[in-house]
Amino acid sequence: MTIKLPQAIKDYFDADRTGSPDAIAAAFTETGIVKDKGKTHRGRDAIREWMVEAGQLYTYTAEPFFIATENGKTQVTAHVVGTFPGSPIDLRFFFVLAGDKVAELEITV
Repeated sequence: MTIKLPQAIKDYFDADRTGSPDAIAAAFTETGIVKDKGKTHRGRDAIREWMVEAGQLYTYTAEPFFIATENGKTQVTAHVVGTFPGSPIDLRFFFVLAGDKVAELEITV
């Protein structure tokens, strides 16, 4: 199933596929925020470090299959398969966008 993603979210998932921490960080605003696994990462440098750490621990692919928008947030559910405990799993990605960039991202089960 192919879904139509807003450009900023498409840019995030495209960057994620490359595995490049710099490309991921570039998908966010300068003051972007990521909440993942109980931690908050603020700013592009912290987001880059989050991706460096994740890349050292796991390899994975994420395939978005559902999108909905509510209360200013866009939820994308993706099927994620990789070398992490609990794989495969469907994760929910809650995005807040600012123009053509991601301002906030929260990843949950």
